[in-house]
Amino acid sequence: MTDRPTVLDEPYVLAPGSVEAFEAAGHAVVRGLAPHSLVERYKPAIDQATMALRWDKRPLEERDTYGRAFIQSANVHRHSAAVAEFALARRFARVAAELLQCDGVRLYHDQALYKEPGGGFTPWHQDQVYWPLDSDRTITMWMPLVDIPRDVGGMTFADGSWRHGNLGELVIGDASHEFFDTVVAERGFTLSTHGPFAAGDATFHRGWTLHSAPANESDLMRAVLTVIYYADGTRISEADHPARQFDLALWLGGRETGAVADGPSNPLLWHRSWES
Repeated sequence: MTDRPTVLDEPYVLAPGSVEAFEAAGHAVVRGLAPHSLVERYKPAIDQATMALRWDKRPLEERDTYGRAFIQSANVHRHSAAVAEFALARRFARVAAELLQCDGVRLYHDQALYKEPGGGFTPWHQDQVYWPLDSDRTITMWMPLVDIPRDVGGMTFADGSWRHGNLGELVIGDASHEFFDTVVAERGFTLSTHGPFAAGDATFHRGWTLHSAPANESDLMRAVLTVIYYADGTRISEADHPARQFDLALWLGGRETGAVADGPSNPLLWHRSWES
């Protein structure tokens, strides 16, 4: 794709109080982060990459709870230069760094999560249970590529849950949903959503923020691109869980415990010094 839009590198000015609200709740919504024309330009390439790279190609009715939650395709930015232009945009990474209150952010990985018509609920889980990163300055951008009405919805977040760290070592599935349902009730977490959404809106949530999503009972393909970032300078933590061992090999090049997580698969996507 030629004539790369300059808006991909232009700063987005967060609304006053956004950083403080994010710090308290562990999640926030950023309206209009990607202009509608930008989403329209790149969505066909992201759609193509999503279907080409999807992990589970079985019919919906043959999948388990996790498989029914969405079509999942990882590192779609590697599929084409067009997808990389959008997914690795400085504009998005800068917002992630500002919300984390750090000088720069690196890519952990991106993934497309397309919840099909009739797709199931996304069980309660904490993303960072998978990540062997020795920091709580981790964040996921969740950006719908289509308008999402309230009855389809986005994610439900447990406010402030990130401050409790690892709440249970459970990877996403039926067991995590049942367990965290109880945790939410016992700890009295309030729940928040940010829908409805316009294409190009985005939510950001911390790695330890507990979240889930409802089933898609509409005829709409809920097309979403996610990008996971972490603070520049973060080090590798011990991969003392099968999920973290898997992620260490897949996303971090199998680096040793204590090493800085700055390998070739984890480029710096934005740094404060670039604007000085």
